[in-house]
Amino acid sequence: MAKNQSEYLIKRKNIEYEVIIGLEVHAQVLSESKLFSSSPTKFGAEPNTQVSLVDAAFPGMLPVINEFCIKQAIKTGIGLNAKINKRSIFDRKNYFYADLPQGYQISQYKNPIVGEGSVTLDLATGEKMVGIERLHLEQDAGKSIHDIDPQNTLVDLNRSGVALMEIVSKPDLRSLEEVNAYVKKLRSIMRYLGTCDGNMQEGSLRADVNVSVRKKGQKVFGTRCEIKNVNSIKFMQMAIDYEANRQVDIIEDGGMIDQETRLFDIKKNETRSMRSKEDAHDYRYFPDPDLLPLEVTDDFIKKIRLEIPELPDDKKKRFIEEFNLTSYEATILVSDIEISKYFEEVIEDSDVKLATNWIIGELFAVLNEKNLEIINSPVSAKNLSKLINLIKDGTISGKIAKIIFELMVDGDKNPQKIVEEKGLKQESNPKAIEDLVIKIISENPDKVKEYKSGKDKLFGFFVGQVMKESKGKGNPQLINRILKEKL
Repeated sequence: MAKNQSEYLIKRKNIEYEVIIGLEVHAQVLSESKLFSSSPTKFGAEPNTQVSLVDAAFPGMLPVINEFCIKQAIKTGIGLNAKINKRSIFDRKNYFYADLPQGYQISQYKNPIVGEGSVTLDLATGEKMVGIERLHLEQDAGKSIHDIDPQNTLVDLNRSGVALMEIVSKPDLRSLEEVNAYVKKLRSIMRYLGTCDGNMQEGSLRADVNVSVRKKGQKVFGTRCEIKNVNSIKFMQMAIDYEANRQVDIIEDGGMIDQETRLFDIKKNETRSMRSKEDAHDYRYFPDPDLLPLEVTDDFIKKIRLEIPELPDDKKKRFIEEFNLTSYEATILVSDIEISKYFEEVIEDSDVKLATNWIIGELFAVLNEKNLEIINSPVSAKNLSKLINLIKDGTISGKIAKIIFELMVDGDKNPQKIVEEKGLKQESNPKAIEDLVIKIISENPDKVKEYKSGKDKLFGFFVGQVMKESKGKGNPQLINRILKEKL
C-alpha cells in the first residue's frame, strides 16, 4: 500500500488500484439568523429554543430570504475563484426525516448561486489545484437524538433552517494527505473571509465523502459510494482508507460495487450501508413556489468584491516577497487567519526572522502540548515581540531567552520584568568576559597545549567552561571572539 502526496495506491496481487476522492463540504454560514427566518443561530442553546414558526413548518408560514447569507455565499465564491451566477433558483428537495418538519429541504439544484472555481493546495511535493464544481445554499435539518431516552427519539429543531453552503469538489483528490490539505484550505479561506467559523466540533463544518477505485492507468471512474456526515478530518481519512480497501477487496473477489450511501462507524472504524444512493430524480426537485428566482446585479457583486480581505495565497506571496520567508514558513504562517494576525503583530516592532523561528518553533510546541489555538496563546504577541528585542539587542542570549519563555508561558509576564527579577541580563562587558577567559585558560594549561597542537575541537570545551563560569549569562559572540584572541 502506498500513500503519498500525489496518489494513494492499493496493491493486490501485483495490481495497483487508484483511489478517487471528492468531497461535498457543508459549511455553516456565519450569520446571526437563519436562511429563511429571523431565528438565532447561537451554538449550545437549550433544545428547541431557537425555532420560529417558519423553522417548525407551521402551515401558511412563508420563507423570507436572508440577504446577509446571500452576501456570505457570494463572498465565499469569490474566495474560491469561482463564477458568481447572477440568477439562481431555490428548489425543494423532497424526502422525509423526523427532524425535517417540511418534508422537504430548500436547496439549490440546477441553478446554484456559485459555479465552477478552484483552490490551490500547498503539498510537500508542490502545489496542486483542485477544482470546485459548485457552491449552493441550502437549509440545515434539525437533529434527532437517540441516546437520551431508551424508548423514544427526541428531536431538536434549533438547527432547522440554519444556512449551509455546500461546496462540491471535482473528483480531483487522490490521497489522504490531499484531503487533509483541501479541507484545511477551505476552512482557512472561509475564516479569512468571515463566512464560516470552521468549528468542526460544533458541527459548522462537515463533509460527505465520495470514494471510488479504479485500476491504475484506467480512465473511466469506478462506481462511487458516498459516506455521509463525517465531522473531522481524521475521521474522513479513516473512512476513506477503510472504504477504498473494502471496494478493492470486492472487485478482487469478482464482485461489483453498489452505488450507495454509507455511514462511518468511528468505534468500529468501518463504513456500513445506509441506503441505496439516490439520483436527483428520486428527490423530485422542483423550484420552490414560495421563493422567486434570486437575481443579483453586477453592482451588488462588485460591492462585495471590495470587501474581500487579503486571502491566504496572496498573503503567502507577500510574506515571501516582503519578508524573505521560505515558502514553507509562509505557508505555515498564513494557514490560519489568527496565526497570520499574531505574526504580523509580533513583527510590528521586532526582527522578522527571529519572530518566524520563535513562532514556528517554541510557540507552536507549547500550543501543541497544551492543545491550544493561537488565539488562546499563553504568550501574547506583544510580549513575544519584547522577548525577541531583548535577544536582538544583546540583553539576553538565545539560551536565556528559552528559560524566560518558559516563565512567560506560566503567566505571560513581561520578559523585561523577568530579566530584572531573576537577574538574567547577559554579560556583555568585554573586560568582564576577558577576565573570565584568562581565568579558564590559566586553569587548563594542558588543554591549551592540546588545542595549540591542532585539537581544534577543544575550542568548544573552553567556550563551555567560560559560559559555566558566567553562570550562563556570558555573551556567546563576545566569548568566542575573546577566546580566539587569547588562545
